[in-house]
Amino acid sequence: MKALILSGGSGTRLRPITFSYAKQLIPVANRPILFYVLDDIADAGIKKVGIVIDKQTGYLIKESVGDGEQWGLNITYIVQDSPRGLAHAVKIARPFIGDDNFVMYLGDNILRRGIKSFVNEYGNNGEDINILLTEVDNPQQFGVAVLDNDNNVKRLVEKPVNFISNKALVGIYIFNHKIFGAVNSIKPSWRGELEITDAIQYLIDHGGKVLPYLIDGWWKDTGKKEDVLEVNRFLLEDLNPTNCGQVALSSHLSGRIALGQESIIKNSVIAGPVAIGESCLIEDSYIGPYTSLGSGVQIINSELEKSIVMENTRISGIQKRIANSLIGRDVVIEDRKSKPGIHELLLGDKSQLALYE
Repeated sequence: MKALILSGGSGTRLRPITFSYAKQLIPVANRPILFYVLDDIADAGIKKVGIVIDKQTGYLIKESVGDGEQWGLNITYIVQDSPRGLAHAVKIARPFIGDDNFVMYLGDNILRRGIKSFVNEYGNNGEDINILLTEVDNPQQFGVAVLDNDNNVKRLVEKPVNFISNKALVGIYIFNHKIFGAVNSIKPSWRGELEITDAIQYLIDHGGKVLPYLIDGWWKDTGKKEDVLEVNRFLLEDLNPTNCGQVALSSHLSGRIALGQESIIKNSVIAGPVAIGESCLIEDSYIGPYTSLGSGVQIINSELEKSIVMENTRISGIQKRIANSLIGRDVVIEDRKSKPGIHELLLGDKSQLALYE
């Protein structure tokens, strides 16, 4: 079995971060989202992986992932000229996939328990496609699967107005070679894209067998700031405490904290779970739970919690607490006597922000 990871797309809901950064590389608990996907694939025993990238941000994916050696994977990059749909990504991957079975994994998804059991069970019941599903309270916001009395998938519906099912598509599938006939037979949707749900429905309508697989544990599509921060929180709850830096006696640390090499904490309060990268400086500050600080971050005389701050950013003299924020690389944030309260920020790389009253 092979794997196909979709890592293109423009990430419009995460702008301005994604103006200069691939959304799949946004760090959660100080690791890129895509790295957790590669962990899952390696854990499932798959070795050959194709990553679909776009022309704008694909080089960033290549620089971060390389040839896949650190995961024991053999990676092939497949360039998609523009976002033309998930089924189009499958279509252009045919030379890589050949006639093998394959997992398709959207590169901005994260699962709590991985895909090993999902992969191991594929084909046990003669199915052509297996779809990963999760039960949700708000199915009108998702694509959902409708099952028949024999637990086969009989219909896929995108964001149904009326309730027909609470089983939402996660964005991870296993296909056999029949999917290529389906993607070559469908027409673009109203969005001008080849939809994978249309291809699966085509296969169902022409006698294909599609089975559901319900996940165990949490799942998130990290397409929005709120989802990225929630995944960061989920992962930090399982943080392995480490201390490779320096902590002054005037500081107080509690909870699970991972402190990177050459990082320094002076006269500050850190309430975990908190992940702190290498070569950080935290001085005269408060860092609250569910915060991840990338390497080279400086937090001076400021308060921060429930946030992600990427590499080499400096935050100083902030009178208002920063919370529920996603802050890019090489950002500078300074206070100019703002009133007490809470800031919620979404800032792209190299932003400069002065907070005024």
